[in-house]
Amino acid sequence: MKRTIDINFGWKYHHEFDESYIAPSYDDSSFETVNIPHTNIEVPYNNFDESMYQIESCYRKKIWIDKLDENEQVYVKFNGVMAYAKVYLNGIYVGEHKGGYTPFKIDLTATANVGEYNMLTVYVDSSERNDVPPFGFVVDYLTYGGIYREVSLEYCQNIRFDTVCIKTKDVLTKTPYLDIDLYTYNNSGDSQELTCKFDLIVKNECIQTFHKVISINNKLKEKITINENVSDINLWSIDEPNLYHIKLQLMKDERTIDTHIIRFGFREAKFTDKGFFLNGTKVKIQGLNRHQSFPYVGYAMPKSAQYKDAEILKYELGVNTVRLSHYPQSDHFMDRCDELGLLVFDEIPGWQHIGDKDWQDIAVQHVEEMIMKDFNHPSVIIWGVRINESQDHDELYKRTNDLARTLDDSRNTGGVRCITNSSLLEDVYTYNDFIHKGDNIGLQKKKKVTRSDKAYLITEYNGHMYPTKKFDDEIHRVEHAIRHLNVMNAMQKDDDISGAIGWCMFDYNTHKDFGSGDRICYHGVMDMFRIPKHAAYVYGSQQNQTPVMHVASPLCIGEFAGSILDTIYVFTNCDYVKLYKNGEYVSKFYPGKDLYPHVKHPPIVIDDLLGDSIKENERFSPQDAQLVKKLLIQVNKSGDNLGLIDTLKMGWIFMKYKMNRLDAEDLYTKYFGGWGGKATDYVFEGYIGDTCVAKTNKSQVFNPMIKVTVDNKTLVEEKTYDTTRVVLRLIDDNGNDIIYAHDSVVLETVGPIEVIGPKIVSLIGGSIGFWIKSIGEAGKGRVIVKSERFGVIEETIQVDK
Repeated sequence: MKRTIDINFGWKYHHEFDESYIAPSYDDSSFETVNIPHTNIEVPYNNFDESMYQIESCYRKKIWIDKLDENEQVYVKFNGVMAYAKVYLNGIYVGEHKGGYTPFKIDLTATANVGEYNMLTVYVDSSERNDVPPFGFVVDYLTYGGIYREVSLEYCQNIRFDTVCIKTKDVLTKTPYLDIDLYTYNNSGDSQELTCKFDLIVKNECIQTFHKVISINNKLKEKITINENVSDINLWSIDEPNLYHIKLQLMKDERTIDTHIIRFGFREAKFTDKGFFLNGTKVKIQGLNRHQSFPYVGYAMPKSAQYKDAEILKYELGVNTVRLSHYPQSDHFMDRCDELGLLVFDEIPGWQHIGDKDWQDIAVQHVEEMIMKDFNHPSVIIWGVRINESQDHDELYKRTNDLARTLDDSRNTGGVRCITNSSLLEDVYTYNDFIHKGDNIGLQKKKKVTRSDKAYLITEYNGHMYPTKKFDDEIHRVEHAIRHLNVMNAMQKDDDISGAIGWCMFDYNTHKDFGSGDRICYHGVMDMFRIPKHAAYVYGSQQNQTPVMHVASPLCIGEFAGSILDTIYVFTNCDYVKLYKNGEYVSKFYPGKDLYPHVKHPPIVIDDLLGDSIKENERFSPQDAQLVKKLLIQVNKSGDNLGLIDTLKMGWIFMKYKMNRLDAEDLYTKYFGGWGGKATDYVFEGYIGDTCVAKTNKSQVFNPMIKVTVDNKTLVEEKTYDTTRVVLRLIDDNGNDIIYAHDSVVLETVGPIEVIGPKIVSLIGGSIGFWIKSIGEAGKGRVIVKSERFGVIEETIQVDK
């Protein structure tokens, strides 16, 4: 039976490579001991030369290889090595792989010294090689380096299934069935007639068993397809992601020689000219793009960090789709998308550039590797088989589409482009639409982009059109959020669009050719540490599972030009908000359906902080009080630039109540908290029905403090080390983030944990995150945060093995 042995702990690493390192007897005691996933060099947060990780390096590990029976083989599997790997066993070359985003296996059988330790050596070239996608020209993201995904040994029989691909067909009818492609391997020398046993399992209970007799020819690769009807199934969907397992046993003479347990889901996903349909129900795709990078270590993060990103997308950002930009991503991330009901746009590595014939052959190979890797994930709804934003290349894209459809006839193909009226060989015209500039249309019309009647999907918007740092001024950060909202509203309005996937989930490191000059693209709705900007709440407020009420303003007049308080946006899924000013009720405010009629939960837009206070506290008649309030609000928005009619109305009030300009200035200062006046306190209460579900106080800061939040206080080492994110936020007396703060802190650990990245960090826009990882030992650890101003804060982390 197939056995998998994880080999992620205790590798020897050197940041240079020499041919002498290949020799099994080479003394590597001076090498660094590392665990996989591993980045070849940690990079700073910003302002660094990306060539620092574009190096040739060496990994070595002594591995025990069991004795093999006469029909057994042993392989080493790498899930991701950036960007070119050459593998040696006991000093003998055994294989190589080009491309850092897809897994590969290498047969060790002929070279292995069985029943003893063997020396596995891996040469890793992390330079931007012209013969490996996505390289060959500039790329707007960093690719980092090293063996950054897990490694394992696989023992298997010389007659087996290498890959099993499960398709679910006719799931909306009374006769749904499984359509299973079995990719067989037979190196026994003879054709074999064998029995397959299939157990369909849900929640650890076998609900159906069937058998098939199959003939396996003496070939290293052959596809056999079998079908079987099923009944009483529960569909996989966004809200109910029901998952099943199939246990497949290959049997010879009643003896099991190969076993696979595969998780999958019953569902039907189709793009049509009418939109996207999941299980026959139309679904508007609303999503974000995700890079798989993290601060300091790039791509090298294990299961828990990958899980957390999927959870942020689903629960914190409230989206239903993620695009894997611009390459296949971690199996762990994919698994969590399956479990959460998060739809996935999966695509091959690339960014604009198309290389020569050999380069194109590797791109086609990546199509197959991507599909074989991710086939059984029900979350995947479309294969991206075109190099992101490349020009038309019918010869190449005919090959990629034909291959994808041959391997999987159950999913549509797409190809992300940034050109209109492009040659369309895919099933879906997927387009990056950057038309929106803040004061114009949100999205182009489909008929202006493509002449095709096929399905149409927006795969990027905003992003570089309005880079936004978490520490930008308030008006800039709010404008960033509004631009995302504008596109979202336009997408929901247009039935010709299947949906739109925004650029992007979080900020990311990039090459010197892009970004803000510090090697960061500030395109995310979150920062690099997954800490939200205002725009994140535009997305998060569109879901109904968790109450959201984010007041996107500090209500500090000094933040705005001329000390004129700007319009307040409250991004919320509440039915209404009650506002109190200095303890007095102002008014009740409702979502702006007139401004954003097509989104599920429009923001609440507040430009009246006065309520009935002028009528109740001043000497004006009720009718005049309303006029005075209107005029003061207009002054607050435009300064002294009143129109002629409003100026005449103001003059009439002056005459009627014998007021002068000083009286008017005093009135304005009193109600809008001008310079020299007492600071104003505001309270916002969010209601769903008659229940208050959220409350925010906005007032001046008197006792700031650092709040420490740990994602998970228990780390569990399974296949490799575990991690958890720690977020530091400077907050005011009411728990609001203090954005304009850059205090430094020292990070220390005690016990079986360590900090990833630098040990002295500064808050960036009032907050920062970092990750803690386990080091191969069990026990209790402590994270210690030391601040000269705010003292010492400790958190306990438990590590289990």
